[in-house]
Amino acid sequence: MLSEQAEELRSRSERIEHLKLMLEKFRHMMFGKKSEKIAIKIEQMELELEEHETTQAELEAFDERMSPPKEQKPRPERKPLPEHLVREIRTHAPGTDCCPDCGGQLRHFGDDISEQLEYVPESFKVIRHVRPKFTCVGCDRLVEAPAPARPIERGLAAPALLAHVIVSKFADHLPLYRQSEIYARQGVEISRSTLAGWVGASSDLLSPLVDAIQKHVLAGRKLHADDTPMPVLSPGNGKTKTGRLWTYVRDDRPAGEQTAPAVWFAYSEDRKGEHPRMHLQSFRGALQADAFAGFHHLYGEDIHEAACWAHARRKFHDIHVAHASPTTTEALARIGALYAIEDEVRGKPIDVRLSIRQTRARPLLDDLRRWMEKALRSLSSKSETAGAIRYALSRWRALTRYTEDGLLEIDNSAAERALRAVALGRKNFLFVGSDCGGERAAAMYTLIGSAKLNGLDPELYLRTVLARIADHPVSHIQDLLPWNLAPALQTHTSEAA
Repeated sequence: MLSEQAEELRSRSERIEHLKLMLEKFRHMMFGKKSEKIAIKIEQMELELEEHETTQAELEAFDERMSPPKEQKPRPERKPLPEHLVREIRTHAPGTDCCPDCGGQLRHFGDDISEQLEYVPESFKVIRHVRPKFTCVGCDRLVEAPAPARPIERGLAAPALLAHVIVSKFADHLPLYRQSEIYARQGVEISRSTLAGWVGASSDLLSPLVDAIQKHVLAGRKLHADDTPMPVLSPGNGKTKTGRLWTYVRDDRPAGEQTAPAVWFAYSEDRKGEHPRMHLQSFRGALQADAFAGFHHLYGEDIHEAACWAHARRKFHDIHVAHASPTTTEALARIGALYAIEDEVRGKPIDVRLSIRQTRARPLLDDLRRWMEKALRSLSSKSETAGAIRYALSRWRALTRYTEDGLLEIDNSAAERALRAVALGRKNFLFVGSDCGGERAAAMYTLIGSAKLNGLDPELYLRTVLARIADHPVSHIQDLLPWNLAPALQTHTSEAA
């Protein structure tokens, strides 16, 4: 296992060096007839390099955790932090006035000083940690406070800066090389490779939290599921392949439940049905999803299908926008009546929702089916409207299941909302640099999306977690889940406002 890890690190190091050389070559070629194509090529290579460097940092962080202690390799000399930055001095005293060994009096003879670069919204500051050093006048024992924990061991970045870099990349969709340029304009030189190292190490540090969210999501008895394409750069040729990002949402608040909402994202290299089968192997309950064939083999005794009326309605709506007809008008009005009932029952207890749906929605659905069957007989079998009706009738059992269980929803909007941030990211950065980058993006979308579902500012949430997680026991990782931190963080936000 460790030898394979070492080989992968060596291979990535070689690829990183090659990409750096190619980037330098293309930058020298920027001025010419093909400069626009070269600019696009440079941007692609910047992103690929960013992914390789981040993955390398993640692997190194994992290797440090899993391997026995070994002699530290000499690190490149770090540039001093700019003098113009505000410095906040934090003094860490030993907490005792006498020698722990003999009880003798302590004499102050110096300080250990280290610095961290922190980010305050829209600015930087330097936190200078001062640890006064004392010696015992009786036995010469050295006494000083232990060094404060850092999210990344020996790392320069403090929690708020790490959180800002992660949220900027995965929520605001700013690639690391662009962040590096922004920081340089503020007089702080942080290379893309340094930022990549921070993201990789943070990803390794946060992985137990992602695993805990996954378990929480799959423990529910109803899930919303969906997927979306994610272009992935193929190594070496500058072209992209199509990976897939899957989302699974647990959110029972519309049914009056108090269980915390959460979303888990998973990445795969393609859209084969084996991926949701693997993702949901421990899940038991109702799966609310679209008509993707890859979900169909899951349905049976353990997982039953609850279809999405929003998909069925959209087919009629698209036809209506292009060419309205009495049939599409009637279909939209009838489906709208079902949604009006849902507006009334949202947030009510499960038994109340079930009773109202049985009394009011079920008769409307029975009538809607009879109307659709009659309309279908009068339409050309090749018409788009007939196709929309057949879509609904062929999934009727799954489309009406929500009237048999008050926990279920009429549609799969929860999953579609979770994927909106991903769609925005595709527009901004076009692709991820590797399959590892896709897996890392899925993990960060999980943390950011779950924080948002619990009413938290993702950056504040990650800042709080990164300040604690390095010293936090894995056995108590539940303490750092968004819904367990929400009361304290929401109070903090309201006081700050």
